[in-house]
Amino acid sequence: MKTTSLLALLIALGLPSPGAETAPSPAGLTPARAPYVWRNVVMGGGGFVTGIIIHPREAGLMYARTDVGGAYRWDATAQRWAPITDWIGAADDNLFGIESIAVDARDANRVYLAAGTYGWGQAAILRSDDRGRTFQRTDVPFKMGGNENGRFNGERLAVDPNLGSILFFGSRRDGLWRSADGAVHWSKVETFPDVNLLSSSPEGASTNAQADLGFGRSQKIGIVAVVFDPSSGRPGVPTPVLFAAASALGTNLFCSADAGRSWQPVTNQPIGLRPIHLMRSSDGMFYVAYGREAGPATMSDGAVWKFNPKDGAWTDITPVKPKEAHQPFGYGGLSVDARHPSTIMAATFDHWAPRDEVFRSVDGGTTWKALTAGAVWDHANAPYTTPMTPHWIGDLQINPFDSDQVLITTGYGIWSCTNATQVEAGQATRWVFLDRGLEETVPWALLSPPEGAHLLSGVADVDGFRHDDLNASPAEGAFAGPRFGGTEDLAYAGKRPLIVARTGVGGRGLHVHAAISDDGGKSWKTLASDPTSGRGGGGIALSADGNIIVWTPKRKPAYFSGDRGASWTACAGLASGCRVIADPVNPSRFYSFAPGEGKVFASDDKAASFAASGASFAPVATGGGFGDADGPLYAAPGLEGDLWLALRGGGLYHSTHGGTNFARMERVEEIDAFGFGKAAPGRSYPALYLAGTTGRVRALFRSDDVGQSWTRINDEEHQFGRITHLTGDPRIYGRVYCATGGRGVVYGDLAAESRLLEHDEK
Repeated sequence: MKTTSLLALLIALGLPSPGAETAPSPAGLTPARAPYVWRNVVMGGGGFVTGIIIHPREAGLMYARTDVGGAYRWDATAQRWAPITDWIGAADDNLFGIESIAVDARDANRVYLAAGTYGWGQAAILRSDDRGRTFQRTDVPFKMGGNENGRFNGERLAVDPNLGSILFFGSRRDGLWRSADGAVHWSKVETFPDVNLLSSSPEGASTNAQADLGFGRSQKIGIVAVVFDPSSGRPGVPTPVLFAAASALGTNLFCSADAGRSWQPVTNQPIGLRPIHLMRSSDGMFYVAYGREAGPATMSDGAVWKFNPKDGAWTDITPVKPKEAHQPFGYGGLSVDARHPSTIMAATFDHWAPRDEVFRSVDGGTTWKALTAGAVWDHANAPYTTPMTPHWIGDLQINPFDSDQVLITTGYGIWSCTNATQVEAGQATRWVFLDRGLEETVPWALLSPPEGAHLLSGVADVDGFRHDDLNASPAEGAFAGPRFGGTEDLAYAGKRPLIVARTGVGGRGLHVHAAISDDGGKSWKTLASDPTSGRGGGGIALSADGNIIVWTPKRKPAYFSGDRGASWTACAGLASGCRVIADPVNPSRFYSFAPGEGKVFASDDKAASFAASGASFAPVATGGGFGDADGPLYAAPGLEGDLWLALRGGGLYHSTHGGTNFARMERVEEIDAFGFGKAAPGRSYPALYLAGTTGRVRALFRSDDVGQSWTRINDEEHQFGRITHLTGDPRIYGRVYCATGGRGVVYGDLAAESRLLEHDEK
């Protein structure tokens, strides 16, 4: 790696960097003129892709929606997914959960997103005339739940195939809505039945208490699908016939014959199960996938039915009856072949043992063949997926231009089958993990040590990674050794940075949820014991020499150990739940902040006891980050007693005396995340990075002068929702790694530095 960059040379000569401001603004904010280049740290998928929408008239044009990571468009030329919602900022981060996507069949440039992660947050319909490169927004009064139960059901949003200015949207709580001007304005369809009255169980049908529960809150699923019958109308006028399906165990499928003005229940429909997907075949047949619950947390029964609207006949075509299997399950993904209307495919849902299955029928559901038995799975794009089997197959799409290609969504990404038709000849199907560019993880911890890999990440659901190459999913997969369900915190020893520790939650057969590595995260060993015999997690710290471990398990007191967890002793003087950090230089010193007391505490006896340092702040309810592992107190790398306190709503404070007193950085107003990076050329103090508000601007910032002035480093197109954690790279000036709420880890490099780094890599 070269140590001299174009930027360093310009600074050394006393010249401004390309396009940079020569002086800060009066508010101490310098707008970034030297552009940053933003990329994803490549993991590959990692989260629940809830739907794929393929344009019916343009080959290669398709979109993917995720529950917390926004939306993507497939770039057929580059063969990768391109994010189209990174412009959403922290103030609107609830829009990163995509409830539904719709395309205009007659205008390939038009795409619509129904955006809203949770029902207690803002919801909007986003519309684009350029395939998602830019959007216009309409805030709507109805709530959405892109990360709530039933989030893979659909599609709720539909464009009239004969008149693109007309759209319908099925909401969760507030009925059916219609727009007549291309999604600019919306009005409620008052004639549609009240879905809330349809949710009760019909006589003889059992219910499941989890059906309307998610994250401990009561949830409504509402109207899950709207489908037009284009053959009932003609171009230029509203399509007369359309159907809408509601997530109810009783009557749940309705039809309108007058373009949505009035609605009637479809006769003879099956009851006792909830519609998951509603699809129309080009021969006029309708197919419905059902589940007893809306999923994804559980689904205990299900079926697939065919409906002929010409004679009103319903036929049960379920591939495998859940009640006949040894484990209850339902049905999720469903698709019909645009070229061959009698070819349909369906996937089981929550069939954990042995695995979910994909079925294919070429005779309208009379007979079925399974695709995954003996299938070949190519894990090269994301080696961490090797031990996984496809689960949560919430959506399934047959490429309308290539019957051999079938895409399925899972709880960790998208699989693409390349030879689906060959199953008829008894050949094994081949599957590729189609997630280049699609990064949907929720990072809980970031660590960039001065030696070893440039980045270690702790990630929800998939544990975490050692990133030797930021541009490829780690070849060894997730962390080697004990595997947690998610890694909550990471720390390294200030003077021996290859010693790394982490905490986590979940994982099969684990009784201790903390581990240590002596080789920079290449291999891990579980600590000898858990001081609380609890579920672990929480914060962890290592003394500067790596000999002392301090662990603050979730909502528990802090404990220290000098023998790698063989024995633990409670840290005296600290309230329960106070996260501890280590001084990076002095092995005997540790620090902690007690939010409820508003005080900084310090220890000089290797964490055995703590005493208030003298500095006092107003008590705060929480620390500076997200989750139980986070705290607002940071120690500047390489400096003894140099502390920063980043209070989310209370400002940024700096101490050079071990926390005895602090000076406030007046220009910082709000903080989402804070961290350190390599000092600017010609300077000795580490660069500071901030996600928050400075000069009344909410963005990402860097300070090269110990917080006296701040330069914005991102732009309106690269906001990534709310940044929850960040850290600079101690070896590359200008580089910063950012943990998002669903878009994985993004990192930024100065453009000039980025070009030199790319040249060095070549």
